[in-house]
Amino acid sequence: MTLAPDAARSTGASRSVRPRSWLGWAISTDHKRIGLLTMGTAVVLLFLMGILALLLRSQLAQPEQQVFSPDLYNQLFSIHGSGMIYMVMTPFAIGLGVYLVPLQVGAPAIAMPRTTLFGYWLYALGAVLMLTGFAMPTGAHADGWFSYPPMASSVYTPGNGTPLWIVGVFAATVGSLGMGWAVLWTALRKRARGMTMLRLPIFTWSMIASTLMVIGAFPSLLAALTLLAIGRVEPSVFDSNVWNIGYQHLFWFYGHPVVYVMFFPYLGAVGEVLAVFSRRRFFGYKGTVISLLVFAALSMSVWGHHMFATGQATNDYYSLTSIALLVPAGIEYFALVGTVLGGQLVFTTPMLFALAFIPQFLIGGLSGIMVGTPVIDYHVTDSYFVVAHLHYVLFAGSAFGLFAAVYFWWPKVTGFLLDERLGRVHFVLLVIGTNLTFLPMFWLGQFGMPRRVATYPEWAGFGALNLVSSIGAAFLAAGMIAFAMNIQVSFRRRPKAPADPWQGHSLEWATASPPPQYNFTPHLPLPPITSNAPLLDARTRQGQGRA
Repeated sequence: MTLAPDAARSTGASRSVRPRSWLGWAISTDHKRIGLLTMGTAVVLLFLMGILALLLRSQLAQPEQQVFSPDLYNQLFSIHGSGMIYMVMTPFAIGLGVYLVPLQVGAPAIAMPRTTLFGYWLYALGAVLMLTGFAMPTGAHADGWFSYPPMASSVYTPGNGTPLWIVGVFAATVGSLGMGWAVLWTALRKRARGMTMLRLPIFTWSMIASTLMVIGAFPSLLAALTLLAIGRVEPSVFDSNVWNIGYQHLFWFYGHPVVYVMFFPYLGAVGEVLAVFSRRRFFGYKGTVISLLVFAALSMSVWGHHMFATGQATNDYYSLTSIALLVPAGIEYFALVGTVLGGQLVFTTPMLFALAFIPQFLIGGLSGIMVGTPVIDYHVTDSYFVVAHLHYVLFAGSAFGLFAAVYFWWPKVTGFLLDERLGRVHFVLLVIGTNLTFLPMFWLGQFGMPRRVATYPEWAGFGALNLVSSIGAAFLAAGMIAFAMNIQVSFRRRPKAPADPWQGHSLEWATASPPPQYNFTPHLPLPPITSNAPLLDARTRQGQGRA
């Protein structure tokens, strides 16, 4: 089933109202507004979680610091980690799909627009509830983003911070599920005429793989949270190790696929950026599509490698499936590199972020294979090596893909460009800060520094590397200030940009910037769709671009 551009009148979107007031944004079922609300909320929370990270690094910059009490320190790192995963990286990725997938497949609107809007408000409510924990007498949630029982039971963590965390994460996860369903259904059932599955842009394919994991894995987190809530009402539930280990199985069945939900959309965005600014087609398109689907399937079979140290996981099986991820991951990396090789590279700010994504995420991926090997995992479990690995995946990798997407699609969303000079300052500061902050953590973990500690003794010898890491965090803060300045300056100046300033490849660049309510109109018809890069095809036919 496909929908032509003039089919907008037959969709639920035709009944949506777009007044210019804040209420118009709050109730609009226009997928572009919902996507912007989701991504905007995630960016605000990104700055907030960054502030919490700076507070953590101020405590750890030198040995035996007492900037915060151990209990407050536990609250800060728990909300920082929970916020970055549940409220920033995952929702931004899904929000990017909500905005772009209908445009990229030539649909006038998103499927299930009211469900999508409800999903956003559940996500926003979840974020508010999680942060409200800081206002409670006993403080916010303090048991980490995975909140293992029995430590997270009401016996060991009394107060309302953890119940608010449970309800907040539950609401945000249900919201993400609703938005994920809508994005998947749009890609599968609302494509324009001529937009076959193997003509979908690589970003849309990355969203298909991501939403399949959302639908398959996120209910497991809801089950784990329900078990945790029951255990807080009746703590004796966690007297049995069956339920403690059962919780871990439920949680990590979600916890590993969500890493790829926070990776695939940014990989897809990077692929789009590299192809456009290499002035060539995306290399290895079909192989990448297959690898994304295989990767998504394999991601559901590796959760037990997070539990090697418990002695309750089958080491050989989970190690084998973890190492098997190298095959589809390798195909995707070769596709990114192959896209760049031989191209006519244009080093814009989005291109710089996309290029930096490749080696930095590779460090995260390879260190992930290391902790998926039992003999190494036993040594580095619960050390700063794991902290370094996670941050190279989610910040050195995915966050650079996020910023590549922001700079690339900003003119599509707003009609004007972000400032290139400030963008390059942002990029340089983030590259320096990312590697200064997180690379020393590998050595700290190797030397024995445990994670989730509020301080450490001077005789342990961790001070120098922690100081370097904290200096790196200051560079990250400066980079984010440059990004905020870029947004503020660009909004003030609003330099006019053409509808397609980059010579894009996919259909979102065939309509006005910003797009009209129904995306494509009789005055903005869809071009012929003959491949996954229809606009490049059109320029090639006119002798204006490389194939």
